[in-house]
Amino acid sequence: MATSAITSPPAPAATLPLAGRVAIVTGASGGIGRGIATHLSSLGASLVLGYASSSQQADALAAELPRAVAIKADVSDEAGVRSLFDAAETAFGGPAHILVACAGLGIGTYPSLANTATADFDNVFAVNTRGAFLCLREAANRLRRGGGGRIVAVSSTLAATLLPGYGAYTASKAAVEAMVRVAAKELGSARVTVNCVAPGPVATELFFDGKSEEAVERFRAGHPMGRLGEVGDIAPAVGFLCTDAAEWVNGQVIRVNGGIA
Repeated sequence: MATSAITSPPAPAATLPLAGRVAIVTGASGGIGRGIATHLSSLGASLVLGYASSSQQADALAAELPRAVAIKADVSDEAGVRSLFDAAETAFGGPAHILVACAGLGIGTYPSLANTATADFDNVFAVNTRGAFLCLREAANRLRRGGGGRIVAVSSTLAATLLPGYGAYTASKAAVEAMVRVAAKELGSARVTVNCVAPGPVATELFFDGKSEEAVERFRAGHPMGRLGEVGDIAPAVGFLCTDAAEWVNGQVIRVNGGIA
C-alpha cells in the first residue's frame, strides 16, 4: 500500500524585534544617524528621519526604506522637535515608541578653551545640549508607555578622554549624559528606558571636518585596534538598546569605541 509522505507545517516567519514600532532619529540624513536609521529599519521599525538641511540625502534615504518619512526640523527649536513627534503620529497612526537623539554639531577649528568664540560655544550647546534636552523632554511626554518605550541619546567618548581642542563640545555632551541618567530614573515606572551611546572616533564627515591627514592618522595609530570606528560599529549597539531584550539596561552610558577609553 502506498504511503504518503508526512510533511511538517512550515515554520512561522520570525518576527523582527522592532516590527510595529515607530522610531524617530534626529540627524538621520548622514553619518552615524543615517546608519542608525537604516539599522532600525532592518529590525522592522517605521522611521521618522529628522534632518536640519540635507533634504536630498534625507529624502533619498526615506525612499530606500520600506516605511519612512523625512521631516526637516531644527532640534534647538521647540516647534521643530514637536513636529517630529507629530509626524510619527500622522504617518504611522499612533505615538512613537523610540527616540534616538543623534543630531550633533562640532567646532571644526578645534580651538583651545581660551580661544573658543562665544558664538561657537553657543552654537554647539544649542544643537548638542538644548537639542537633546528638547528631544528628551518631548519623548518623556509623548512616547508610548507601558513597554517598548526607548530613548537613546548619542554622546561622545570625548566626555571621557577630555582631549584638548574639544572643550565646548565635550561639555555639551557631558551635559547630555547627565540628563540621560536623571531621565532614566524619572521614566522607569513608565517602562521607558533612557540610555546613552558614546562613540569614539568614527569615520564620518563630522569627524574629518577640519582635520589634516596627519591628525587623522594620529587618531588611527593611537587606537588599540589600529583603525577608526565605522558607522556599522555603532548602529547595532543602538539597535540593541531599542529592543525588548534591553529593557533591563537603563540609565547607562555605553562607550562604543573599541577600547580607546
